[in-house]
Amino acid sequence: MTQENWTAVDRYITDLFVQPDLALDTALQTAADAGLPPQNVSPNQGKLLLLLAQIQKAQTILEIGTLGGYSTIWLARSLPADGRLISLEANPKHAEIARSNIAHAGLSNLVDIRLGRALDTLPQIATEGHAPFDLIFIDADKPSNPDYLAWALKLSRRGSLIIADNVVRNGAVVDAASSDSSVQGIRRFNELLAAEPRVSATEIQTVGSKGYDGFAIAIVTSDS
Repeated sequence: MTQENWTAVDRYITDLFVQPDLALDTALQTAADAGLPPQNVSPNQGKLLLLLAQIQKAQTILEIGTLGGYSTIWLARSLPADGRLISLEANPKHAEIARSNIAHAGLSNLVDIRLGRALDTLPQIATEGHAPFDLIFIDADKPSNPDYLAWALKLSRRGSLIIADNVVRNGAVVDAASSDSSVQGIRRFNELLAAEPRVSATEIQTVGSKGYDGFAIAIVTSDS
């Protein structure tokens, strides 16, 4: 199998299970036109996030890493009218584009985008009384993933769902000697997640239009 095959199958799945959607298509196009990196989740992965949030019956969601707001839109659509999604973004340009995309999707009343380094804004969120979150999605700079996991645990409760994207890195995650800081960040995250007694977790390898990667999913099983 090749990248061409993976992309074709992703297109086939998307055509079957993801209906054409002006707001989502616009979010992707706006981000591409602005030169944002093409690091958003694929459409079928976005649908998966929506389904997981619906299964979770999430009312509060924390997203670490907004980019152009594509995954934010998917997640926000799972929320009830009185739900809340806080998304953290370090890049002012990305945050501006995401806010525009979210407004175009009619979701501004549900979404609060916080500008700043997540490791700076997470302590602020902890003091504001928003936690615990029902679902936390980690998809930001990979060297900081171990710290994001620590904060996710602090801001969750028993029954919360923690999801992290890009945990396989085209298979590079098996290389303990890698000089890539993103690979090492993910390796440390994986080790911490596997050893964490407060969660039950697993990771799934994926192939598709975004290449060869994977995601982690964990349910918090203890409050302490």
